[in-house]
Amino acid sequence: MSLKIRLSRGGAKKRPFYRVVVADGRSPRDGRFIERLGTYDPMLKKDDANRVKLNEERIRHWLGNGAQPTDRVARMLGVAGIIPAPTFSNPEKAKPRAKTQERLKADAEAAAEEAPAEAAPAEEAVAAKEAPAGEAAPAKEAAPAEEPAAEEAEPKKDNGD
Repeated sequence: MSLKIRLSRGGAKKRPFYRVVVADGRSPRDGRFIERLGTYDPMLKKDDANRVKLNEERIRHWLGNGAQPTDRVARMLGVAGIIPAPTFSNPEKAKPRAKTQERLKADAEAAAEEAPAEAAPAEEAVAAKEAPAGEAAPAKEAAPAEEPAAEEAEPKKDNGD
């Protein structure tokens, strides 16, 4: 009999509430379980103390008896410090989905475009701080704009008006 420490869903429609239970791996998600080990309320804020409640002593007992936590429960136990934080054997599970990856890439490109424009004033501020108090900050030499020489420029045509 393989034992699992997993979540069992309760609560109303669109108001989930989960119990952390130890159950036979073959029994249904919300079906028969051996012991209730804690609760998880995803409707509460992440920093709320009542969001995840775990009976650490009983969880350690069941882990010692060979119970395997599911991915989500393992993550909760890792945050609580009961087990080491899990590393996933399937890295695809830990990666963001395609749309999230596209959004992150677009955000990074937008930040890269803004970065050079913001860097120039920051460099001038650093140069001003490094200059002695009595002296003015060294001015950056602007590169001369390339203008066509007078002989290369085409003369303006007069329409005769």
